[in-house]
Amino acid sequence: MPTNKRDSIPEKIRATFDVIVGMIDAVCKEHLNQEYNDVCRRLAAALARKRPSPLERGKPEVWACGIIYTIGAVNFLYDRSQQPYLPIRELCRLFGVNQNTASAKSLLIKKMFKIHQMDPEWTLPSRMDRNPMAWMIQVNGFIVDARYAPHEIQEQALRLGLIPYLPGSPPPHTNHD
Repeated sequence: MPTNKRDSIPEKIRATFDVIVGMIDAVCKEHLNQEYNDVCRRLAAALARKRPSPLERGKPEVWACGIIYTIGAVNFLYDRSQQPYLPIRELCRLFGVNQNTASAKSLLIKKMFKIHQMDPEWTLPSRMDRNPMAWMIQVNGFIVDARYAPHEIQEQALRLGLIPYLPGSPPPHTNHD
């Protein structure tokens, strides 16, 4: 059993993974925040562990940009009313990547992992309370928002992995890659 998530990255791709996450770390530290960094690193690790890893082909800066581009799309990074905010053209400029290239890489990543707008799996923890997709469950054939369901239903939904945490409780701290 690996002692940490980095140890679960196949040796063959580890050097490339380290370069990509180094780029992600630098951009997140300077322009975003630790939360974006954590979720982007988790996506990079998922890409590295895929068999065969798509990270084996292509430029690291394109992958790093595509990863942030993808997580940014899920979390409204490109919406001026959100914080942090980073325009797509600025994100691409930071990596020296053409916007069409970054968009195509993000589309590939989204397709690989079936990532969609407001995807609870890739939502920043601080935004989870505001993500209605994370709270929709089916009860007796009806779709309901678990945040407004009776506590017993919320507890059962949590046990079944249908909701991220009990409404009204602080989000659990996640420590990914």
